[in-house]
Amino acid sequence: MSQMVSRQIASQFRKSFSSSAELYERAMRLFPSGVTHDSRYLDPFPIYIDHAFGSRKTDRDGNELIDYWMGHGSLLLGHSHPAVVEAVSNQVARSTHPGACHELELEWGERVQRLVPSAERIRFTNSGTEATLMAVRVARIVTGRTKVLKFAGHFHGWHDQLIPAASPPHHDPSDYSVPGIPEGVYDDLVIVPPNDLEATAAAIEAYRPACVIHEGNGSRWGAVPVRSEFLQELRKLTSDADTILILDEVITGFRVHEGGFQSVCEIVPDMTTLAKVLAGGLPGGCLVGRADLLDALAFGNSLGKKMKHPGTFNANPLSAAAGCAALDVVATGEPSRVANRQAAVLRRGLNELFVSKGVPWAAYGDFSAVKIFPGYDGPPPSGDDWVPYDGDYLRLDVKFDERLGHAFRCALLLGGVDWMGWAGSTSSAHTDLDIESTVAGFGTAIDLLIADGLIRPA
Repeated sequence: MSQMVSRQIASQFRKSFSSSAELYERAMRLFPSGVTHDSRYLDPFPIYIDHAFGSRKTDRDGNELIDYWMGHGSLLLGHSHPAVVEAVSNQVARSTHPGACHELELEWGERVQRLVPSAERIRFTNSGTEATLMAVRVARIVTGRTKVLKFAGHFHGWHDQLIPAASPPHHDPSDYSVPGIPEGVYDDLVIVPPNDLEATAAAIEAYRPACVIHEGNGSRWGAVPVRSEFLQELRKLTSDADTILILDEVITGFRVHEGGFQSVCEIVPDMTTLAKVLAGGLPGGCLVGRADLLDALAFGNSLGKKMKHPGTFNANPLSAAAGCAALDVVATGEPSRVANRQAAVLRRGLNELFVSKGVPWAAYGDFSAVKIFPGYDGPPPSGDDWVPYDGDYLRLDVKFDERLGHAFRCALLLGGVDWMGWAGSTSSAHTDLDIESTVAGFGTAIDLLIADGLIRPA
C-alpha cells in the first residue's frame, strides 16, 4: 500500500482503475518513474486513456471522465474535433514529411498572421519550449546584449535559460537553483517579482537586458494573474528603454481570445511565442513578431550574422493541417467565449460547494482557467476577477501538500473528473451538464478526503 495516498481512496482507486495499474507495471520497466511527462505522475499509478471525444475521455477500464487537462491546454475545441480529424486524415495519406516546403505551411502561417496583428513574420518550431528558446536567442543577436529579465513564477519551457524561478518557493534567491543548470546561466538571468512595475523598471535600468519575457496572463497560466494595465505599462517601459518585449502566449494564444492575450490587453509585443492551440492538438509552435527582429533568421540579413535554425519537424504538414482546421474555428471567436464562460460558471459552482462542505478551499482564475487553492484562509471569493490574497505571489504561488495532492487527484478520478493537479482548463466542448457533473464530482472527492482524514470541515 502506497504511503502517499490514504487507505480508502487507494483501495477504491485500484479497484476502479485496475487495467491502468497493470499498464503502469510495464511502464516502470521503460520510463523513469513510469511516465513520459512530469505532470502525469500519480501515486499509486497514473491512468491510461483509450479514447477521447469532446469534453470526455475513457480509460482502459471503460471509466468515462470529464477532462480538464485538454491536451495540456492545447485542445480548446475539445478532443477529436471533427474538422481537425478530417484535415489530418486527408493529409496523412498525402504526405507526413515531404522534407520540403509545402503549401499548408503557407496557409498555416497566413492564418496566424490574420489572427495575431503583431505577427509580421513567423518561424515555426516543434514546441513552446523551442519557441521561447528562439525568442531569447534572436533578442541577443539583434541587441548584442546577453541578459534576460523574467518574472518569478513564470514558466517558459524547460530549457536552461528560463527554467529557473519557474515554480515556488520564491522567498530566497537560493530557491531558484535548478538541478542540472550551471551557475553561469544565472549570471545572465534577471528575476523580478511578478506584477511589480517599479522593480522591473529598476532592473531594466540596472542591467539593460536584451529582452523582458512575460508569460501571457501570469505565472503558469494565471496562478498569479496579471491585469491588462500592467502589460500596457510594461509595453511602455520596455519601449522607452529600447528593450525587446517578448510575450509568451504558448498557453494564452488563441485560447483567451482569438487574437491572444495581447488583443485583450491591446498591446503589440515585439515578439510572441505560440504553441498548444496553434497546432490543434498536434506538436507545433512558432515565434512571431517584428520583421526586423525575425530577420535574424534570414540568410544574408543586414546584421551580417544569422541564427541557425534546423528542426526535423518544423511546420510538419500534419501539424499544419490540424492547425489550419483548428484556427478556422478559433477565428469565429466562439470557442474562447464558450470556454471562458464555462470556466466562470465552474469557479462559482465550486466556491459554493466549498462553502456548503465547510472546507477552506477557494476556486479562482481568469478566462478558461480554474485554479484550486486548498487551505485558503483569506476573505471569501467576490466576483469573477477575484484573486486570493490580492495577488500576493509569496502567498499565492506556493507548494501544496504532496500527499493531499495525490489523494485529491485520485478522489476526483473516482468522481469522474480528470483534473490537472490543482488546476484545470475548460474547452468549447464542455457543456452545462459537464459543469454540473464536475461540481458533483468535486463533492464526491471532498467527501472521500474527509472520510480518510486528509481534510477537515469547519
